[in-house]
Amino acid sequence: QAQEFARSLGVVWAGSSEELPAAELDAAIIFAPVGDLVPAALRAVRKGGRVVCGGIHMSDIPSMPYRLLWEERELVSVANLTRRDAEEFFPIAKRAQVRTHTKVYPLAQANQALDDLRMGRLSGAAVLVP
Repeated sequence: QAQEFARSLGVVWAGSSEELPAAELDAAIIFAPVGDLVPAALRAVRKGGRVVCGGIHMSDIPSMPYRLLWEERELVSVANLTRRDAEEFFPIAKRAQVRTHTKVYPLAQANQALDDLRMGRLSGAAVLVP
């Protein structure tokens, strides 16, 4: 499904969350658990475009002007994905040169990891190890 989705868009863009693409996007997918990225993604999509929040956790989305949703822009979240979805996505991410950032926490510090995610003190993903 991920490859079909990417092919249907025709052009795939990946870049810093602080920059806008050269042209408006049909859709944007946010995997980072950072609510501040939602308004930025909405600015990058065209009229009728869709922003998908693909993580299982995200910090609060800040207040934003209604005009970012105006013109039928759509904001949705995805609560799950299949193993096959991930297998199809990772080759696309590699070609787009997506870089990931992780912070390792001992299992005993799981609550600290969750708190860091909630409070936006973590850039990337938390990884729990035994």
